[in-house]
Amino acid sequence: MELYILSGETSGGVCLNCRHNTAGRHCHYCKEGFYRDTSKPITHRKACKACDCHPVGSSGLTCNQTNGQCPCKDGVTGTTCNRCAKGYFQSRSTVAPCIIKTNPINMVLKKKSLRLKGQKPDKTDKCGKCPASRKRLNLKKYCKRDYAIQADIISRETVGDWVRFGIHVRHVFKAGPIKLRTGPQSLWISQTEISCSCPKLRLKHSYLILGNNQEGRKYSGLHANKDSTVIEWKEDWPWRMRRFQRRQRNGRCKMS
Repeated sequence: MELYILSGETSGGVCLNCRHNTAGRHCHYCKEGFYRDTSKPITHRKACKACDCHPVGSSGLTCNQTNGQCPCKDGVTGTTCNRCAKGYFQSRSTVAPCIIKTNPINMVLKKKSLRLKGQKPDKTDKCGKCPASRKRLNLKKYCKRDYAIQADIISRETVGDWVRFGIHVRHVFKAGPIKLRTGPQSLWISQTEISCSCPKLRLKHSYLILGNNQEGRKYSGLHANKDSTVIEWKEDWPWRMRRFQRRQRNGRCKMS
């Protein structure tokens, strides 16, 4: 500010409290952890996009601020480092998530692991696409799900073959036969589906989650899988969910 005044209010100023995830003296570039969307001006609220680097496949959470490319571990590819490169297959290691196929030892270990599970080796070894329907919402889907909540993703930890997300439930739109209240809860998703980013959850983000309660699970709490509906929270969801609740009370679910 002193430089600005001494210059006759013509130069030397530094912008404070940059908005929309920008940084710099004049808020002219994206801050760390974000990259620039060149199709939008820097003043646009969506000019800076989150890197969204995969927590297992990437070696860091900071991407290239120009093209959004995350730093991938050996054998991992993709802008967010979310899949194995050609010639590699997925392992259970968080240190080396993708192992080269031509290694005879690795191939033997993989085949043994599949035989123990009663599965046949997958020649393509690809995750496949997540169902596009999981990002859509309608009354029929609402009626077929056991629970419907708005939840903030607070924490994440790996427990065996599962990933436990610590969530804070803000609203319970549908609870089904279980006791479900607002506040802290656990949401469990298998490692296999997490490695394929299906469903995809990011820390410090809020989501609308619709899923089914699966009996006989090892861990207590809510469960989600690739068939669950997981959509980033939108401002118009409360109105839409109240409309579904009214239709459910009026017996519309039985007709769906």
